[in-house]
Amino acid sequence: MSRVGIVFSGGPAPAANAVISAAAISFLEAGHDVVGFFHGYSNLVDYHPVTHRLLPDKHYRILTDADLRGTRNSRGILLGTARTNPGKGIRGPEDLADDTRTAGLRSVYTALVDLEIDALISIGGDDTLKTANLLHLWQKTLPASAPRVSVVHLPKTIDNDYAGIDFTFGFFTAVDFMAKEVENLRADAIATSAYFIVETMGRKAGWLSYGVAIAGEADLVIAVEDLDDGLKREDGWVDVDRLVSRIVSLIEKRESQDKHYGTVVIAEGIAEHLPPEQLGSVTRDDHGHISLGKVDLARMLTERVKAEYERKTGQKKGIKPVQLGYESRCAPPHAFDVMLGSQLGIGAYRALMEEKLDGHMVSVTGQLDLVYVPFSNLVDPKTLVTEVRFIQPGSDFHRLARFLETRVERNTWTPGRRHEP
Repeated sequence: MSRVGIVFSGGPAPAANAVISAAAISFLEAGHDVVGFFHGYSNLVDYHPVTHRLLPDKHYRILTDADLRGTRNSRGILLGTARTNPGKGIRGPEDLADDTRTAGLRSVYTALVDLEIDALISIGGDDTLKTANLLHLWQKTLPASAPRVSVVHLPKTIDNDYAGIDFTFGFFTAVDFMAKEVENLRADAIATSAYFIVETMGRKAGWLSYGVAIAGEADLVIAVEDLDDGLKREDGWVDVDRLVSRIVSLIEKRESQDKHYGTVVIAEGIAEHLPPEQLGSVTRDDHGHISLGKVDLARMLTERVKAEYERKTGQKKGIKPVQLGYESRCAPPHAFDVMLGSQLGIGAYRALMEEKLDGHMVSVTGQLDLVYVPFSNLVDPKTLVTEVRFIQPGSDFHRLARFLETRVERNTWTPGRRHEP
């Protein structure tokens, strides 16, 4: 192995540069070339040996020690990023034999081979892991004489919803950043006898919202994992009236304790479960996902909570919506995230050079001990879709938030015998 490529894809995450730098320096010090591709797969997927060749310092850079020195604690992403998905048309294993659906993968592979890349280090979220696995599997359909590019993946997401690893780099920085914002809002709420409904990032799972609520001393957190029968209609969609009643019951309980202020943290992913009539003109894409930015869950809930509180008490209450998320993705990385990211970067070197692995994700456990997880353990073999790791209701982490928040009996906000505790 003489030349290694690095591609970073998807949304930014704090400590991204610790990962890139540690991985690149490991290979450079061992005498290997390292090629960093700019802006994810966006240039690779357009590659053509005649009409769209990749140019150094425009589409990629052969990294040097000078490029990487002192960058592990820096913000942003050295290589930039993008959400280009080379395998977006592939829906199952049978599509790997379809030349049209795999055209993007072929372009990426051809570019890597033409640049004499022996191995690719993929850094990104679950969609990027899916792409890494597709590139790995697609190469198995090639003739035995065709060159092979080994693929290892490093997990990245501030949402921390990755199967195969306990905590992803950037998660603790994002939690710390947003928790401080919630603390500021809490001080404002105390001063003004008001409430803030804070919407955090986290489309699929509630790790981020729970972390922010715990560290930010919020009085209630509700994430996707909390949408049990008590907050759902019979057709499976969120019962918005019950969700609103849950928050109003919190306010009433705290007022009975002479606490006339508070903060509520809501995961943005709840919007994915809103009934169609609540979404209005907001449509879903081919994957069934909505554009969360068009929903403004915090504002919608705030208006309805204010109306319900006034209806029940005859009084008005100051309640304001706040959305948090994007401002945390390039925050100065937390020391733990720098250490975690650095270990993952070095893990890419050790996976490829020491363990001779291909088609594996680098993970850590315990005291940052390296673990290598086969893609096949993380991806559904029939759909080729990656698994999502949810907070387990009743787990110690879940109970931690429940212990710290203001407790409200379920029968005060979900009337009816079927929902009594």
